[in-house]
Amino acid sequence: MRIAMLAWEYCWLILCAWTPKPANAWRLMILRAFGARIDGRPFVHQRARIQIPWHVTLHHRSCLGDRANLYSLGEIEIGARATVGQEAYLCTGTHSFGDPSLHLVTAKITIEADAFVGARSFVMPGITIGRAAVVGACSVVTRDVAALTYVAGNPAKPIGRKRRDPHEG
Repeated sequence: MRIAMLAWEYCWLILCAWTPKPANAWRLMILRAFGARIDGRPFVHQRARIQIPWHVTLHHRSCLGDRANLYSLGEIEIGARATVGQEAYLCTGTHSFGDPSLHLVTAKITIEADAFVGARSFVMPGITIGRAAVVGACSVVTRDVAALTYVAGNPAKPIGRKRRDPHEG
């Protein structure tokens, strides 16, 4: 696994990190070659950072912004039309602090369809951001976010609700 991760880092650096935005199809091809599950045509910024691409699922028209960081020690799934803003950090790994060995614990992060994770937000392991929810910039998400809900702060707390789903008639 370490060899695969090293190969991934060098391939992204050499083949993708310098590419212009319109070269998205090329970046998606490289991600697929390293095991990312890609449905449709998401957008991945050339400066997005993905730790382990074979743990990542991107759905149609999802977006990883400039320097978005997917620390994908566990699974991360980004739903259709969902956006992970610039420098947001999705972290699937932590440690078992009750255990003296501090062994690694991972849990899946799910960003559902039409959700938005604001710039420089931090999403903890095991979190689900519900359909069409919005996470305010610089928020720390420690609990699941309900569909159609706005959250912000550290820790993120609900600050409002959308009136309707953007994709319902």
